[in-house]
Amino acid sequence: MSRLVVVSNRVAMPRAGRPAPGGLAVGVLAALQDQGGIWFGWDGKVVDQAPGEPQCIEQDGITYATLSLARRDYEQYYRGYANRVLWPLLHYRLTLLEYHRNYLGGYRRVNGWFARKLLPLLRPDDVIWIHDYHLVPLASDLRDAGVENRIGFFLHTPFPPLEVLRALPGYESFLRWMLAYDFIGLQTRLDLHAFREAMTGALGGRAGPGDLLRLDSGSLRARAIPIGIDVDQVAREAARGRLSRQGQQLSRSLNRRSLIIGVDRLDYSKGLVERFRAYRQLLQHYPDYRGNVVLLQVAQPSRSDVPEYREIRHSLDAVTGEINGHFAEFDWTPIRYLSRSLSRPTVLGFMALTRVAMVTPLLDGMNLVAKEFVAAQDPEDPGVLVLSRLAGAAAELDRAVLVNPYDIDGMAEGLARALAMSRDERRERWEAMMQVLRRNDIRSWRRSFMHALQGTSRPVIG
Repeated sequence: MSRLVVVSNRVAMPRAGRPAPGGLAVGVLAALQDQGGIWFGWDGKVVDQAPGEPQCIEQDGITYATLSLARRDYEQYYRGYANRVLWPLLHYRLTLLEYHRNYLGGYRRVNGWFARKLLPLLRPDDVIWIHDYHLVPLASDLRDAGVENRIGFFLHTPFPPLEVLRALPGYESFLRWMLAYDFIGLQTRLDLHAFREAMTGALGGRAGPGDLLRLDSGSLRARAIPIGIDVDQVAREAARGRLSRQGQQLSRSLNRRSLIIGVDRLDYSKGLVERFRAYRQLLQHYPDYRGNVVLLQVAQPSRSDVPEYREIRHSLDAVTGEINGHFAEFDWTPIRYLSRSLSRPTVLGFMALTRVAMVTPLLDGMNLVAKEFVAAQDPEDPGVLVLSRLAGAAAELDRAVLVNPYDIDGMAEGLARALAMSRDERRERWEAMMQVLRRNDIRSWRRSFMHALQGTSRPVIG
């Protein structure tokens, strides 16, 4: 069997005593455990001197090969092009896009450097799986170095319409880099449609049979393969977390009040300020809920050295203070806002105690928190998911209470509907969503992608 070589911006290094990782890492680890191979990428460290060779650690048949970033590369590649250019572009936030040519230079330089450092680790029959917007040019750099292996790419964010993509200087090059891949996976059918439209509208591509795209310079295949979760693992961790010391402390502190939860990275795409305003509207227009509900928002700090992320933190601090100052009583605080990381079992245990989860991003490629919340519920008395229509997960979890995150009054009404929902309706909705989660779980995602990639032939690029 061919080895699998996974390349991602960050590598989830194995650490004794740490809980199992979530999201992408679960699927990647499962694939590597099945086939054996290498997980290659950045170790998260920034160094002042020139980085050396990859540091390799062997564990359970997997080689973890990691590199540090030089400070200039970190500033231009990661903080610059990835987070100030591509992230806002891919989330349609063009007013936040800040392009500088040296950002692009750093992006190209780091991708070329990754390719050179990966090259000696490759074998002729390896299958290479590259992840996310940080590494779009990597396959092109590998092809230029003579690599003929099958190479696949999965984009975890949305893919923007061509009208939005045109705001990126050199967007045609961005699209041409993708021609070096054999197969590209995207989260939803809308993303796939946008990708195909971009390839045909900007590069003159033509739709072939099935998932094939033909261009004068070659061909590639693209398909929507939504990422899933390990349903049983989430359920087990949630049950343990509910009975943990933290879970029991939270339960006692609620004093029989209904818990509303939000769990997000601290990011402007997550719609956190809008969510808090919707909660304020709930308390304003449905006064019976005052003193009887608590919103717990866990916001993991993210990219704190980027100005826009500092601004969202300040905005959340302000709106939290305003809501608590206006509505709080001596024995009740409406919002509990935690701007720090909690362990995965703790968060899942909190989800298991929750009556309503608010997952209301302004735009999201998928949002696995929505899926994890559903899997964490007690089948006899499940909570309700209030979900943004603009999250990729909404295409699968259509039995959630779907809301528009730009409609504050509509979100408040959806929240009130979720809080008042009968047990029978909650169970019916939960069972329908669980069927979807089990059908499209993390193993199905990984198998579907690998089957599609291994069934392709290498593109011929002119």
